[in-house]
Amino acid sequence: MPLTESIPEVLAAVPRERWPRHVAIIMDGNGRWAQRQDLPRIEGHRRGVASVRRTTEECARLGIEQLTLYCLSSENWKRPQPEIDFLMHLLEQYMIEERTTIMENNLRVRMIGRREGIPGQVLRELDKTVEMSSTNSGTRLNLAINYGGRSEIVDAMRSIGREIVAGELQPAEVTEATIAEHLYTAGLDDPDLLVRTAGELRISNFLLWQISYAEIWVTERCWPEFDEATLHAAIVDYARRNRKFGGLNG
Repeated sequence: MPLTESIPEVLAAVPRERWPRHVAIIMDGNGRWAQRQDLPRIEGHRRGVASVRRTTEECARLGIEQLTLYCLSSENWKRPQPEIDFLMHLLEQYMIEERTTIMENNLRVRMIGRREGIPGQVLRELDKTVEMSSTNSGTRLNLAINYGGRSEIVDAMRSIGREIVAGELQPAEVTEATIAEHLYTAGLDDPDLLVRTAGELRISNFLLWQISYAEIWVTERCWPEFDEATLHAAIVDYARRNRKFGGLNG
């Protein structure tokens, strides 16, 4: 287990088997945080990168098996072009500058989302980081980039449709497992815990199929304010819940 240091006191009383194995986070509120500090919106995105680093390092330290971060939605392309350009620059910079941290923390990076529209140089650096970390055995860090839950399901249906047309699959053979195997997240567990920052009570087209039974935890803190203590609080609250999965008792 990566957790070689003492467990934070707030987590010490929580049985390990009640911790989430897969945490997904909607990282919201960068712009609002910046505005409250009388700073430009892009500064909020810059500060958000520090929260990504803190969160990924702590998940690796705690031995959380999978962490999925909603980095850029397919709807975010509607934002002003200067902000989009900065986000692409920030993503490219992250892929280069965080490689040492990724390798030191034994993180295995994966991108989920459509590659179309992402600048070539950003994809090159992303692919390089993914390849470099491919043999790591620690926390699986899934970066949702140019991601939309509906688009993901559309792409899965198209892929299944092509197999049916080719005679490789019969319609009657399509099951929930078949669909899951054609999603961007194929091979990953469904999230146990979905965290959203900035107090918003919506899921914003994120992992629509995968979060069917995820526990949702919302904090008023904006993403640049998200720290280890906030992550611990989410895990503790999750551990107290009785997950029923549609039944009477979890």
